[in-house]
Amino acid sequence: MGSLSPARRARDLAELPGATVDVVVVGGGVTGAGVALDAASRGLSVALFERQDLAAGTSRWSSKLVHGGLRYLAHGEIGLARESARERAVLMGATAPHLVRPLPFLVPDVAGRDVTALAELGGRAADAIRFSVPGGRGSLPSTRRVGADDVARMTPGVRPGAGGVVFWDGQLVDDARLVVALARTAAAYGARIVPGVEVLAVDGADVHVRVDDEAFALRAGAVVNAAGVWSQKLAPGIRLVPSRGSHLVVPASVLGSPSAAMTVPLPGSRSRYVFALPQPDGLVYLGLTDEPVEGPVPDGDPQPSEAEVQQLLDTVNQVLSSPLSRDDLVGAYAGYRPLVLPESAGTGPGDSTADLSRKHLLRWDGPVLSVVGGKLTTYRAMAEETVDAVVARLGRGAARSTTARLPLVGAAPRVALDRVSAPERLVARYGTEAPRVEALGPALVVAGRPETVGELRFAVEHEGARTVSDLLDRRTRIGLVPADRERAVAVAEQVLAER
Repeated sequence: MGSLSPARRARDLAELPGATVDVVVVGGGVTGAGVALDAASRGLSVALFERQDLAAGTSRWSSKLVHGGLRYLAHGEIGLARESARERAVLMGATAPHLVRPLPFLVPDVAGRDVTALAELGGRAADAIRFSVPGGRGSLPSTRRVGADDVARMTPGVRPGAGGVVFWDGQLVDDARLVVALARTAAAYGARIVPGVEVLAVDGADVHVRVDDEAFALRAGAVVNAAGVWSQKLAPGIRLVPSRGSHLVVPASVLGSPSAAMTVPLPGSRSRYVFALPQPDGLVYLGLTDEPVEGPVPDGDPQPSEAEVQQLLDTVNQVLSSPLSRDDLVGAYAGYRPLVLPESAGTGPGDSTADLSRKHLLRWDGPVLSVVGGKLTTYRAMAEETVDAVVARLGRGAARSTTARLPLVGAAPRVALDRVSAPERLVARYGTEAPRVEALGPALVVAGRPETVGELRFAVEHEGARTVSDLLDRRTRIGLVPADRERAVAVAEQVLAER
């Protein structure tokens, strides 16, 4: 089943010094984990090294959406929109149906009838693209206009008396859980997945790493640099223009516990929106911003600026009956986007990182193949293209990827998931493994939240969690509400002590 147990990590670390592998993957985010799975499933020997923990960087700070590419249509990037729609259908229908659910997005008329007219036009164009990709036609409902009663029911916090437009997209139960599922599935195919290892340098075929203040080297046929905004450490010639995207966290109750994502255009923009995204745990995430990041990207987690907080509140408050204030916030988070500056561009990004393409870059620098940019939704296609290039370079490994029909751990058809004997919430996060998680302990980690002690134990025993932060900030997302995290630390420490 691809268990990332403490014993397996110890065994891998004992065997890797001086070893030779086909592929070393640097970076344990969604791209790196996707590359590891694609390579291992083609028969290549793989070692994935991550400086901190799985999904420790950008991959846990997204909007938790599997986009169909509506925004790309606004920029005329039809190919990217179609790729996104295709990959969304793969996730929802084949590889991770337990982790993705359909989510309605409501654009209310109180934001302006010209706004909803444009949203309806874009939604119908996105529907047409969805119909054109395999598995897309039946994966989501179609765009439609709704009346005032529907608006009041779906988004109770919106000013009453007007209708709106509803389009549909995919929502991940948790972006970090997707990364963990990818890594564990790669491990089931033989990949060595080793967080807590920093790659120091690549010298020809020699890869120099450090773990727990000890250094060692191994040899690799190819090194895939999937370190995101930190990719320039191994490939200084890559031209990145990182941006910061920020979200606010509020209790769902302050917005009337919406069942649809509320969608409000950013003032002055025809292609950027602020979303109020309802979560299964009684929270709503308000996002998202797009701010350039000047200078070297720090290693630590970014924080929303005061201006971003105000921008998000001001935008969403345009359509609310009762405006939100900073007192309503229970948390906030931000992440870096590894945007790629085109080779044809000048020395700077221009006016706005929001206008840069989300296309990815694939480039060899000696034995190092960097894959950077792109979106969480299209990780699998990026990984497939990356491993195609590795296979061509090495002259071994299966020529074609099978990951578009390869279920991740816990995945099953929807009809089978509905028969799993476990709480619905656990099935949405662990799929067919939910009964095993439930058996490890149903007690709540903290009162008033749904996470269980069994989830923490499962994370330690099978998901590679080694620290309190691994448990509270990535395997679960208790840490998105700092007050809840503080209450959960003692329980997390106790579970780690059980090892």
